[in-house]
Amino acid sequence: MLAAITSLTGVVGITPANASVINSCTISRCADARSANSTWASKGYPTTAGWYTWSGGKYNYTGGRFQNREGQLPSGGTYYEYDVYSRTRGAARDAYRIVVNRSTGVTWFSPNHYLDFYRL
Repeated sequence: MLAAITSLTGVVGITPANASVINSCTISRCADARSANSTWASKGYPTTAGWYTWSGGKYNYTGGRFQNREGQLPSGGTYYEYDVYSRTRGAARDAYRIVVNRSTGVTWFSPNHYLDFYRL
C-alpha cells in the first residue's frame, strides 16, 4: 500500500509502505512456502504470468514480474512472484506468495500479499 500526502492542490508526494522484512521464516506456513518454492524451481521459475499444472490435478498461478516498487526487498534484484497454494484453474487467488530474486536465488515468503516478507 502507498500512503499519499495531500495538499490543497492534490497529491504532492508518496511514501512507501513499511513492510516487515525478516531474515528467516519460522512462522506458520513457512513449510508450505518452501514446498511451493521447490515445485516452482522444478518448473524453472516461469516468468510468464499464468496458470501452471500442479500435483493432484490442480493448478497454481504466477503473476510474473514483481516490481518491488515500494523498495521493501533489497534493491537491484529481478523479482518474480508465485502463489503458494494450488487450486482449481481460474479460482480466486489468496494472499500467500513467494517472491524469488532471479539474480541471486534468494526467496521470500509473504503470507499477507506483500505486507510482510520472510526469507526462506
